[in-house]
Amino acid sequence: MIKLGIIGAGRIGRVHSESITKYVKGAEIKAISDVKVTPELTQWAKEMGIANVYEDYRQILQDPEIDAVLVCSSTNTHAPISIEAATAGKHVFCEKPVDADPVKIREVLAAVEKAGVKFQVGFNRRFDHNFKAIKQRVEAGDIGEPHIIRVTSRDPDAPPIEYVKVSGGMFFDMTIHDFDMIRYLSGSEVEEVFAVGQVLVDPAIGEAGDIDTAVITLKLANGAIGVIDNSRKAVYGYDQRAEVFGSKGAVQTRNDTDSTAIYSCASGVIAEKPKYFFLERYMQSFADEMICFIDAVVNDKPTKVNGNDGLQPVLIALAAKKSLDERRPVKVSEVG
Repeated sequence: MIKLGIIGAGRIGRVHSESITKYVKGAEIKAISDVKVTPELTQWAKEMGIANVYEDYRQILQDPEIDAVLVCSSTNTHAPISIEAATAGKHVFCEKPVDADPVKIREVLAAVEKAGVKFQVGFNRRFDHNFKAIKQRVEAGDIGEPHIIRVTSRDPDAPPIEYVKVSGGMFFDMTIHDFDMIRYLSGSEVEEVFAVGQVLVDPAIGEAGDIDTAVITLKLANGAIGVIDNSRKAVYGYDQRAEVFGSKGAVQTRNDTDSTAIYSCASGVIAEKPKYFFLERYMQSFADEMICFIDAVVNDKPTKVNGNDGLQPVLIALAAKKSLDERRPVKVSEVG
């Protein structure tokens, strides 16, 4: 039985705790930490069967029984805690982004390599059943040479302004998943980015220095073109679709809905709206990425989302931000 420690008991830390408890065999969460331990957190941990709750995450790193840690704390702590964990001999699962600074990400990767521990980055959408189905078709050669990879990602509502002010911007807190998806579905690296963005949802987002609507085009090393469209607010729900178009055909996915029932009557045809947000849409993918991580640790396999997979989307995000600011195409090599 592999023993885990979770650093950070916010929303994503609790999502992983619940998915591990319900779906991951052969793993036990021994401890969880958070900068603020409340009676509510202590009670929740008890209900989840987590024996230890700490304010100081170092107590997790100092526990010789804990084999691996999940770094689910605030983004600015991901890199230093990952380095500390690797140095302590713990295998590391780190939520995205590892850091907004490529230099710090490379320091993490060096520490992981030196320590000889496993390192996986939390791009859970790679484990989603829809996107995996596209990937399988591409790898099988069913669509031929990829020509266009299109990703649509639109949230059901804009985040609180307090979050916008500290998130690092839409390209880092939202589109970064889509940058990873372009790489995943194409099997190629991004070489150049051109981003156009506007504030169309909430003026306060613009006042906070961010955008809420964007279209990004990407030139890939294999010659394909990527297109991403983002919005902070889709009134009909969480819009998550992708398509790969190639020389032999195309493969695309629709949104997940609560049912596939379609009601037809004299006044129109009515179908279900997409699932509301990421917890409903991607819950199984969170469990599957944990199963993959545990399998890599237990059976000494390479992780399926490695350190370079954590680095490249950050470089693309930096290039997109530079493109937006300077209103020109930007090569990823300019920011790397």
